[in-house]
Parts: sequence; structure tokens; C-alpha cells
Amino acid sequence: MTFSNLGLHSFPEKSETVTPAEAAPAPAAPEPPAPPVESSQNTEGNRELTLLTKSGGNITFTAKVAGESLLKKPSVKWFKGKWMDLGSKVGQHLQLHDNYDRNNKVYTFELEIIEANMTFAGGYRCEVSTKDKFDSSNFNLTWHSGTLIPFCRGEAKSESQSDVDVWEILRKAPPSEYEKIAFQYGITDLRGMLKRLKRIKKEEKKSTAFLKKLDPAYQVDKGQKIKLMVEVANPDADVKWLKNGQEIQVSGRYIFEAVGNKRILTINHCSLADDAAYECVVGEEKSFTELFVKEPPILITHPLEDQMVMVGERVEFECEVSEEGATVKWEKDGIELTREETFKYRFKKDGKKQYLIINETSKEDSGHYTVKTNGGVSVAELIVQEKKLEVYQSIADLTVKARDQAVFKCEVSDENVKGIWLKNGKEVVPDERIKISHIGRIHKLTIEDVTPDDEADYSFIPQGFAYNLSAKLQFLEPPKIHLDCLGQSPDTIVVVAGNKLRLDVPISGDPTPTVIWQKVNKLLFESEGRVRVEMHEDHCVFIIEGAEKEDEGVYRVIVKNPVGEDKADITVKVIDVPDPPEAPKISNIGEDYCTVQWQPPKYDGGQPVLGYILERKKKKSYRWMRLNFDLLKELTYEAKRMIEGVVYEMRVYAVNSIGMSRPSPASQPFMPIAPPSEPTHFTVEDVSDSTVALKWRPPERIGAGGLDGYIVEYCKDGSTEWIPALPGLTERTSALIKDLVTGDKLHFRIKAINVAGESGAAIIKEPVTVQEILQRPKIWLPRHLRQTLVKKVGETINIVIPFQGKPRPKIIWMKDGQTLDSKDVGIRNSNTDTILFIRKAELHHSGAYEVILQIETMTDKVAITIQIIDKPGPPQNIKLVDVWGFNAALEWTPPQDDGNAQILGYTVQKADKKTMEWYTVFDHYRRTNCIVSDLIMGNEYFFRIFSENLCGLSETAATTKNPAYIQKTGTTYKPPTYKEHDFSEPPKFTHPLVDRSVIAGYNTTLSCAVRGIPKPKIFWYKNKMDLSGDAKYRMFSKQGVLTLEIRKPTPFDGGCYTCKAVNECGEAEIECRLDVREPGKRSHNKKY
Repeated sequence: MTFSNLGLHSFPEKSETVTPAEAAPAPAAPEPPAPPVESSQNTEGNRELTLLTKSGGNITFTAKVAGESLLKKPSVKWFKGKWMDLGSKVGQHLQLHDNYDRNNKVYTFELEIIEANMTFAGGYRCEVSTKDKFDSSNFNLTWHSGTLIPFCRGEAKSESQSDVDVWEILRKAPPSEYEKIAFQYGITDLRGMLKRLKRIKKEEKKSTAFLKKLDPAYQVDKGQKIKLMVEVANPDADVKWLKNGQEIQVSGRYIFEAVGNKRILTINHCSLADDAAYECVVGEEKSFTELFVKEPPILITHPLEDQMVMVGERVEFECEVSEEGATVKWEKDGIELTREETFKYRFKKDGKKQYLIINETSKEDSGHYTVKTNGGVSVAELIVQEKKLEVYQSIADLTVKARDQAVFKCEVSDENVKGIWLKNGKEVVPDERIKISHIGRIHKLTIEDVTPDDEADYSFIPQGFAYNLSAKLQFLEPPKIHLDCLGQSPDTIVVVAGNKLRLDVPISGDPTPTVIWQKVNKLLFESEGRVRVEMHEDHCVFIIEGAEKEDEGVYRVIVKNPVGEDKADITVKVIDVPDPPEAPKISNIGEDYCTVQWQPPKYDGGQPVLGYILERKKKKSYRWMRLNFDLLKELTYEAKRMIEGVVYEMRVYAVNSIGMSRPSPASQPFMPIAPPSEPTHFTVEDVSDSTVALKWRPPERIGAGGLDGYIVEYCKDGSTEWIPALPGLTERTSALIKDLVTGDKLHFRIKAINVAGESGAAIIKEPVTVQEILQRPKIWLPRHLRQTLVKKVGETINIVIPFQGKPRPKIIWMKDGQTLDSKDVGIRNSNTDTILFIRKAELHHSGAYEVILQIETMTDKVAITIQIIDKPGPPQNIKLVDVWGFNAALEWTPPQDDGNAQILGYTVQKADKKTMEWYTVFDHYRRTNCIVSDLIMGNEYFFRIFSENLCGLSETAATTKNPAYIQKTGTTYKPPTYKEHDFSEPPKFTHPLVDRSVIAGYNTTLSCAVRGIPKPKIFWYKNKMDLSGDAKYRMFSKQGVLTLEIRKPTPFDGGCYTCKAVNECGEAEIECRLDVREPGKRSHNKKY
């Protein structure tokens, strides 16, 4: 038994506003009239159930109970708080109703609160129970600013506050309201805020440095972001930001921005530490503001509960809020509670829990207690009783006959106590037949001429006391049989053969009726044996042990008492598992499959056959394997995944709702084996005037029978006679069919053969005409030959060029417009390709080659470029131009023989005349002049130079004839008479810096190239700031290539980077922009 739903209806007076409170707080003003709204909840989960109604309106709580499986009406109790039975409060403001929907079999119970006010706020519970089942549901009714808000226990509702300006409220409010505002909006430092507010009210002088100053105050929620912005008169002015007089440094939380005249300070993830005074300083002028960081509202997560105590007992109210140590306000009947001198009220905090403790209660402590936070409110009722009421005599259960008188009587200790009588939770209204009397301490309820409608639960509720004196009025009734066949037809009972049938037949009647069982006019009195009857006070039991087929039939039960008689017929049907089917038959045997067929069983056990289960085993095995997990509905099944060449047996079971039959006899043994599949890729390879060449691939599936060979057949177009094309079987995958008549149109087919027989035929769809086919010549030039083929001298050249064309085309190789001499190179031709082969390549093999295919008047040609390269010769005309200080100047001219490839550079080496050991000074040097520096004083040096191309360095080097002598200090150097060449030149960037966008956290580099003599000094800048002393940056210079490495950049490393080169002849600079973005974000330009 469960609640089908628990609904909530609100009916204000005159059908005024009914507002569902699921997405918005209670409105300040009434809305236009609307019909009542129902909000339902399933009790299996505590989902919130809310509805608003104005004070003075009616509220109805509705519980619906599914009654399909209930024999009698369930008992329902409504409680307020943990224990207060609302049945004792029925009267002018509280009513209980119930009804039964016979069509849907649903019981409806209602609790109606009439002219609701604040005293009805609190927690409620509805309990529903029968003989062996129980269910309950909890909900809250909360008073909030003149509005009652019902909602489920465990989910206290809080009213969201609108986004208000606390500074503006404090400015306009009188000083007497400051503390109330501080509590409402979570202000923890009220004194500090008032001091800051006083500073804000002072008028400031007009500023010349600021076009727009900061607002006097800002406020932001804790954890949010805020921007403080000013506008300055000078767009190039520098500003400083101060917090409580201390300058703010750039960090992840504080971000400075300058956009034109605007200067912006962004504070991310505001905390209470950011609640301070801020200043923006431009020169001597300042702009002040105050920032207030609001804390989130405090919510009530567990509300107060109603309590009822005796005078002098201790009371403890408990609630739980969303934050530890929060400030709350306690009120009694709308008046705030404080610690009095007698310490009557004690307030306690324990983590998130808040307590109000009253040590010794008095009658005056009765009332409604409220706990308030700046984000919620909860109300509970306290009832203090002066004394207990003693019950001298309670009302007793009555059993009466029709037309008799029923009198309920009780006696209590106080003769002045009044009370009300209830019938099934509803107040009893006196009339001509029902009388209510109160004489002294005795209360009576008298019912004349009792009818069946008077049978009910009666209660007496003393006013002002939590007592509920209950008794039951039982009406003598004729005998009645209450049958319940659990959804079957009302008079049929189905039992499985071999099982025990126990039929409990509830009976009613007063006095207890006698019971008679019979089957086909045969009385059943046995109290022992396989078929027997057991008698009890309120029911009888019919038992069949181990039901058999002959137990089927119609059984009649008759009940009698002096009031009347009742009887019922019960049909018992015995059902069993089906008989086993006959042995299945096997057909359509394949490689790893077969088809199994069987017939339905002769007897289905009294229930329809739901399906079949098939099993398989190897003949020599004892283990049966199930083939299907879902029941088979058909009488055939294709069994798969068998091993070819293995002998198997099959058997089948029939299944109905009772169970599975015994297995059928096994089928005849059988062995899966199948011919191969048809050959694949059967195509015509070539056709001539009298022959056809065919080719194919082996079948995809050959199987355990192997493959003996292939049969090739043909037939003429329009005929159905297939003629063997080859004598016997062929084991090859190609065939040449000869002696065919020119011009015939023939169809060809092929079959694979093994022990199991022939496969399906693979057929060429279109007929083949026996006639030579003319195919246009076409050369398929490989991709690597479409560019210049570069080879070194002595390497082997093997060029394969495939082509197509029929008949076989004529092939001509040309080089540089001339027919290629086959003595110098090797040329080999076939039906499908031509090959050019050179065993050892020489320089003269370089050139433009052309291949020409020719069939009659049709041609096709392609061009191939071959470049044979060799090592270059040495440079020429090397000269020692000048020797001065520790330097020597050299000049030379390119080599006469470049090896048929571009000169990539030169390698310059030096050797001391004493040791003649050569050391490399420059490698991959591109110019034809150089200056060798850092020579040793007093030594003589020879120099040599190698040229370099793709093959490598030249075999020999050009060496200076005369050594260069480095004079010692003090000797007189006589310059030559010729005019000294001036090599100096100002710096010039030969490769610029490039704007880049990179991802934060990954090292990045900026590169450029510079030229200048003497070697220039290099300086790097970021936003005009020198980077020389910053360890985050590393600078490199190699052969004129300049590199700046930035280690793990962040978005603050973005900006304008400048490289400056300076020597005595001048200076040059170049710049680029670097954008550093966070991972996952698109690039964007920042303004600096």
C-alpha cells in the first residue's frame, strides 16, 4: 500500500490569489484572480511541495491512497509536529474529510484548515495504515510576511533577496535602523561601514586630472568580479591604484588596463579581504571609493519543530543553518528575544546548529517561536499545559444488532472539561436519532435505531488536552464470503500439478457462520488427508496437497448464520508442464549450419506453449549445449556455428508458463559439410581473334572438404547449352580458351568442386566478343618521376614506367630530342611496362628524356628529367688580400666545375706553418671573401678553401701560396701601397621579426637576422623596457641570426618586442607583436 499522490490545495476567501511558489518569492501585491492550483508529490521522495496563500485563506491537504489490494478502508491519522493528533483539534478551524472513488479504486483523505493564520505554521505528517501495511508523508506549513508557505520537511524555503544597493539604503535610513539593516544584509563590520559612509558624504573638489572619477561606493557579492574605472584627462598619464593606502601590485586577482583615457582596475574572485577603501592617484590628485563585499544569505536547512510540555519542564528548540557561526534572531509572537537577567532564555551555537533553551517553562511561554536569518525564517508552536487530565472510564467497543441502541460513555477527572465526539475523524452532529450529553464528569453519545451506516470508529476529544478516547461500533451482519483471486476470474483458481493448493476464504458475519464445502454434491468434511478443510473464526481454508489432474472441478462453499446465508462456487484448474515433443528432423545441412524442424507436443499441460528450447551435442559426447536463450516461437530453427566434419545430434524441449517439459528423443546423427563458395573476381584478362584469357581468385570459403579444382564452361549468346571450355578440372586460377570462332559472343562461368559437390557459379555478366580489342596507348608515369630525378655519379638508375595499350605498342626513348643510344643505356620492354637501366651514372647521362608510345596513328608520351651530380672542383684564384693585427683577409672565385649542382657554400681552414694541422674556421660559408680573426702573434698561417654542393666537399682545396705572418708587438707594420678597402657598413636586418600568437606555458622564441661590420651590439626590449637583466629571457646570436627565448610565457608577457642593433656606423631596429593566450581561447589583441 502506498500513497498514489499527496496533493495540496489552497482556497483563499472569495477565491483570491493562488500563487505556486516554485520559481519566485511571494509577491508584495495580490495578482489577478486565478483558479486553485494543485501541486502533487509522491511520498517515495521528499520533493518540495509549495503553494502560497494570504493569511485568512483556506488550505486543504489531500492524500490519495491506491485501494486495489485493500479489503477494507484504511485508517488515516493527521499529526502536527511529532505527536499532536489533529483528530483532537477538529472544530471551527480544522476539518477532516474522506471519500472513495469506486471507478478508480482510490481513497481520498483531506485535512482542511479554515481561515489559516500564523498559529497553523509548523510541520505536519499524514499516516495511512491497514492490518499489515503502513505509509506516511511529511510536509511543512511556514508563515512568511503574512503568507503561508507549505513545503516538504528537509527543504526549508528561503526568499531570495533582490539585488539592492546597501550603501544607498544606509544613506537614506535613520540611525535607529542601522542594526536592523546590518542583520538583514549580512554586514559584519557596521561601525567601519558607517565611518566609510561618513567619508563618502563629503563633497570633493572639481578635478583637472580626472574627466570621470570613481563612484563614491561599490558593492559586489563574495566570489564575484568587479571593475573600478576612471577617465583621465591625459591619455598618456600614469596612474597608481591604492588599497587602504597601500599600492596594489599586478597579480592574478588584480588586473590593470589602459584603454584610451580609461584606466580600469579588475578584481577577480572578491573575498572579505577586498572590502576596503580604494584610491586612484594621478600626479597629485586622487579619486576615492569604498568597496563593500556582500556575503551570501544565510539559509535555514533544517526548520524548527512544534513542542508540547507541562509547566516547569525544559524546552529546547533546534534548527540548522547553511553556515557555521551565523547570526540569527529569535522571536516569540513577533517580539525579539534577548537574554534577560533571570537567564530565562539561553541561546546556543554548535557549528551550523542554533538552539533556544527555556529551562523552566510557564503557562505564559506558550506561543509561536520564530528563528530568522537574512535568508530564511522558521516558526514552531510551543504548548504548555498546567496539569494532566485523568480518564476514570474510557469508551468501550460496542456490538449491536439492527434497530438497537448504542451508548458510548466516558468519565474524566475534571467536570468542567468539554469535548467533541468524532466519527471516523469527522465531528458528530446531533439530530433526532443521535444525542450528546454532558453531566458532571460523564460524557455520553447515544445512537438510537442503529443502522449499518453507524458502524465506524468513534472518538471523544477533551478540549485543551492531547487525548483521544476511541472505540468501535460493530454492527451485527449476515454471513458474507470475501473472495480475492488475485486478478483471475472471480470463480477460477489455477494450481500447478504437484503443488499445494491453499485457498483462504475470508468470511464475515455475526454471529460466526457455519461453513460447508462440497464438490459435485459430495460433502467435504475431512480435516486430514490430501484434500481437506480447516475451519477458523474469521476464515476457512481449503487445502489440496500435491494437486492432480482429477482434482479439477467446481467446488461450492456455503456459509450460514441466523441472520442469513451466502455461497460461492470456485473452479479449480490443474495445470502441468507439456509433454515432450517428438524427435526433431534435420534438413538443409551446410558447412556449419543445418535446419531443425519439430512438431508441437501432444499435450500442452493445460497452458499454451510459450516456446521451445533446442540443445545440441556431439555424438560421442554426453554434454548437451543449449542453442537459444530466448524461447523459440516457431517450429523451425537454423542451428549455426558447428564444426564441419563432426557428427551431431539435436533434441528439443517445450515450455509453457508452468515450466519446461522433458527432452524429446534425439534426432538422427548428421554431419555438417558443404561445397565451397563460388570463385571470386572472375574477369576477362585478354581477348584475341581466336582466344579468350580468363582469371579468377579462389573461393572465400573452401571448408573441410577442401578444393579439388575448377570447371570452366561457356555458351553462346542466346543459347542455354553450357559447353566445357577445358578438358576435366583445372587447379590453376587462370585459363586460356583456344580455337574460338572470331566474332562469336560467348558467356563464361566457373565453379569450384570438392567432395560435397559443386559451388555456385561465378558468371561474367556481359557476353564477350571473340575479337582483338584496340586499346588507346596510355603511359602511367610514377609520381616520383614527375620531378627532376637527381642521382650521384656512380649510382644505379632503374626507371620503370607502366603503360597500357593493345595491340602491343611501339616504344621509343628520346634524349634531348635525339633517339637514345641503347649501347650507352639498357632498355627493356614488356607488354605492360618499359624499363630504362643505367648501371653506373655519369655526368653526360643528365638531360631531358622522353618516352613515346605508338599504336597505328595513336600516340602518348611523357618527359623525364634526370640530373647526375658530382662533387665540385676547388675554388679558384685564392688570394691573401691583407694581414693586420690578429686578422687575415681572403678572397677567391667560385670553382670552374660545380659538379652539375648549385654551390651551397665553402669551408675555410687554417694551419700553423710549424705544425701544418688544419682547423676549420668557417663551414657552409656563402660569400667569396672572409676575414679570419683571433690569429696568434708571431705565427705564420696557411689557408685553404673547399667548395660544397649536394654531393659534399670538393676532393681538393685551393691553398694560399704564401703564409700570412702575424707580427709581434713593437714591430713596425708597413701598410701596402694599395688603397685599403673599407668593409664597414651600418647594421641592417636581412630577416624581420614576425608577429606571433602562442599558448601560455610553452617556451617560445622570436628570431631575426642582421648584417653589419663591425659586428653590431644587440639589445632586446619589451614595451620599450630593456630585457638584459631579466632571467626569464635568454638571448642568442649565431652567424648573424638573433634569437630571444621566452621561458614559459604568461598572458602578461604579451606585448611589443623590439630588437636593436648598434655599431659605430649606425643602428637599426625592428619590432613585432607577441600575443600569449590561455589554452582553449582564441587569439586577440590587447591594448597596452
